[in-house]
Amino acid sequence: MITLILIKSIFKIKSEEKSLSEVSLEKLTETMKTCIACQLHKDRTQVVPGIYGPKNGLCLIGEAPGYNEDLKGQPFIGRSGKLLDKMLNNVGLVRGKNLSILNVVKCRPTIDGSNRTPTASELKFCGEKWLTKQLQILKPKLLVTLGGISLKFFFPKASVTRSAGTIMVSTDGYPIFSTFHPAYLLRNGRPELYEKYESHFKEITDIMNKDSSTISEIAPLEPAKPKSQKKLTDFFEK
Repeated sequence: MITLILIKSIFKIKSEEKSLSEVSLEKLTETMKTCIACQLHKDRTQVVPGIYGPKNGLCLIGEAPGYNEDLKGQPFIGRSGKLLDKMLNNVGLVRGKNLSILNVVKCRPTIDGSNRTPTASELKFCGEKWLTKQLQILKPKLLVTLGGISLKFFFPKASVTRSAGTIMVSTDGYPIFSTFHPAYLLRNGRPELYEKYESHFKEITDIMNKDSSTISEIAPLEPAKPKSQKKLTDFFEK
């Protein structure tokens, strides 16, 4: 009886993997745009699915849309987006061309009409419902979390102040580089912070340009334990 149950479970998992692999990003996005699965849909203007680049590439992960993103339906288009684009363009990266940009939460969280930080339950629910499916289709070589909120979706106990500039491997096997949210720099515009931010993107592109940068070559790390983290370049051949 137990053997039969195990066999059925295996077939169910294989069937789910196959059905997901057959779903295109376009179909997934169209379904996402009609989502009313949580309370956030009541105050949104529209869902913000993200911007897709090539598969097996670089993928940046933010937390949730803000006011401008909710209006336009695109991630990172306000002041934070302009700063992010500047950092990306400086190292030859262009959204939609050679990288994807997604948010964990797809609808704008608000309180009294203003932006607010998504709750842990909102991150978990929306991230598992939509982001994980996007990533399973995109199969990114490297994820970059922008800020502490998106980092906590993958590592609930991690801190961006301790993790910035390091790489950890998620339970799903994704190598994840942690850096600051561009809004943090706009609030704390110290020159040394900008220099560190620029160095993060240079380091990311160095890794993406290496042929050896594959998930299978990265040794698993204990998540959210600072002394177990290493510099990103330590994982790859010089």
